[in-house]
Amino acid sequence: MVIEALPLQATAELFPNGISRYAVGGLLVGLGTVVIYLGTGISAGASTFLESTLSYVSDRSRFQQYVSSRDWRVVFTLGIILGAAVYAVVYQGGAWTTDVQLWRLLLGGVFVGIGTRVGKGCTSGHGVCGVGSASKTSIAGVLTFLAVAIITAQLVSALGVSP
Repeated sequence: MVIEALPLQATAELFPNGISRYAVGGLLVGLGTVVIYLGTGISAGASTFLESTLSYVSDRSRFQQYVSSRDWRVVFTLGIILGAAVYAVVYQGGAWTTDVQLWRLLLGGVFVGIGTRVGKGCTSGHGVCGVGSASKTSIAGVLTFLAVAIITAQLVSALGVSP
């Protein structure tokens, strides 16, 4: 009886609001990925969506390769942002806020951008589409992302860094 209760207790501590919203979110992400792939033949990764948005303001060939598909990519990106905003209003009662200092958010964004370029894709592209298609490169990338994130979180915690 005690052995059976431990996993439920651990789950309750990790997910105090239950897991249903995460399961529904995961299903919606998976469904969206399938719809995009079936409709366009393109894997849905956030870094590609950012590059396609930059095609509106940059003439560089790297960004211009997305001109023919950039409109739906912008709509998709706006959907992610608006979805997060609706979630915050409906489930959290207002806009999302953080105690993290602005310079840390900006520096973190720069590091994510650099990692996206070095890793030849983002966590969503590799994690959702790449792992879902059993890409060895994506699986290695996701394992690397997770290892670095865990090590970084442990170091920040050990150093006592607060927002």
